[in-house]
Amino acid sequence: MVDNNKLEEFKKKINSCEKCVLAQTKTNIVFGEGNPKSMIMLVGEGPGENEDLMGKPFVGKAGQLLDKMLKVIDLSRDENVYITNIVKCRPPKNRDPEEYEQDACIGYLFRQIEIINPKIIIALGRIAAKKLIDEKFKVSLDHGKWIKKNNIYFMGTYHPSALLRFANRKEDAFQDFLSIREKIKELDIQL
Repeated sequence: MVDNNKLEEFKKKINSCEKCVLAQTKTNIVFGEGNPKSMIMLVGEGPGENEDLMGKPFVGKAGQLLDKMLKVIDLSRDENVYITNIVKCRPPKNRDPEEYEQDACIGYLFRQIEIINPKIIIALGRIAAKKLIDEKFKVSLDHGKWIKKNNIYFMGTYHPSALLRFANRKEDAFQDFLSIREKIKELDIQL
């Protein structure tokens, strides 16, 4: 059972983080959002402009697409998933987070995973998949494949912002999300 107080205390602790240069330009830390008791965690690379302003992950157009994709498989960020990112502060101009920025923040993600204790982690995009699944991960080749590590099932798929730019990849992402639904059934996860 997740101790919500532990997660809130941890959020307060990292709110004043200065481990990398991203802290100097952020408006808000984007810690995570959703049901902390969920068995399903989604991890992106880092917050964008809208997320930085609101302090919540995936709230722009990519977040709206993600919400639609979750709804198709009967999931909701409010009810049965928890969403976070590798880095908790927005990289300038929404650039990819640098390796040293990811390394500065990855311990925070690992602590979130420890507190929430999900059974399934979905890496949204190349950066999250390389950090969580395999440094050689290639989204176009490896999306939708399941791997079990430390009693957690991981799968990488396309980042919703990539799907907004490359609509021809939506079908692959849709199949990946259907695979999430099947894994939930296989593991008998109660939503």
